[in-house]
Amino acid sequence: MAWLALSVVVIWAGMLAFRDGFWLADQRDDTVPVDLARWPSVVAVVPARDEAAVVGRAVASLVAQDYPGEFRVILVDDNSDDGTAFVARIAADGDPRLTVLTGGPLPHGWTGKLWALSQGIEQAGSPDYLWLTDADIAHAPDTLRTLAGMAAPRQLALVSLMARLQCRTFAEKLLVPAFVLFFQMLFPFRAVNRPGRVAAAAGGCMFVDAAALARAGGIGAVRGAIIDDCALGELLKRQGPIRLALTRRSLSLRDYGRIGEIGAMISRSAYAQLRYSPLLLAGTLVGLTLVFLLPPLLTLAGQIGGVIAWLLMALSFQPMLRFYGQSPLWGIALPLIAAIYGWYTLVSALQVWRGRGGQWKGRSQALLQP
Repeated sequence: MAWLALSVVVIWAGMLAFRDGFWLADQRDDTVPVDLARWPSVVAVVPARDEAAVVGRAVASLVAQDYPGEFRVILVDDNSDDGTAFVARIAADGDPRLTVLTGGPLPHGWTGKLWALSQGIEQAGSPDYLWLTDADIAHAPDTLRTLAGMAAPRQLALVSLMARLQCRTFAEKLLVPAFVLFFQMLFPFRAVNRPGRVAAAAGGCMFVDAAALARAGGIGAVRGAIIDDCALGELLKRQGPIRLALTRRSLSLRDYGRIGEIGAMISRSAYAQLRYSPLLLAGTLVGLTLVFLLPPLLTLAGQIGGVIAWLLMALSFQPMLRFYGQSPLWGIALPLIAAIYGWYTLVSALQVWRGRGGQWKGRSQALLQP
């Protein structure tokens, strides 16, 4: 048993030392926006389906952007039946920069969000940049300045900011900071932000070089992707450098009052991340057990190596907990949190096997084929 405890310590020490500092949460948008000689033209495209509860704040934050360049907003109403378009128009208060577009029927082989984005991009014309942002994200007034100031001087094909998620309820405190930590374990931001094969993005806020997207084949090149943001990040990194960062400027408006609601978000795409592979699913569950669940079990068995591995695990969580303003004691709960994520990953596979995978807004979108 001692050798097993030593193995887990080595795994955690290796990840902390050699996994591109995924746990440091140091890739941020904290730089002051620069003054550009020419501010590029930008069109924000917002896909929205049954988002009346939040779209007003999102649209109001867009039309309130302090941006010196040409800027318009296109909201694509994806067959909502809750008055989403009406709420969006009211929130804009007559601002002529907002266009509300009624989306067409969903074609075979497309996910709903990407089809809505495609229609908005077609309507946008020929701006320098496209700001692809969700209907449940509110942005600080300087967000667009920041995005343009990061992208234009460096000729980045994509700048993506990971919106700060709500972290008020027990369920959110338990699962939300870990969601971002686990994302960074899969896609270390430092690796994303340097040349190489690692690519990712955060779908709530993606600032895209329109010419680079056109060269890559347009949004249709990823039309069936469930994890559309990472698919777009991979597509655009082939066209030029990209950047992914944490932010406090963009805030998710979606509340999760229960663990099951966050679980539904996890299960929607977890098995897709594993490429619908039973082998990768089994490997993931075994890996979660070895890396996260074994340390507390070894601790209970009196193995000092289990204690050390558990402490290293808790240490890895601290920067993200500070970013979200949460108690450092949540670090001790990371094995339990990982077990919950493992369960919902299994649920994700079960949903796909039952033909109900990729559920979002009444649509089952897993395993789509063009």
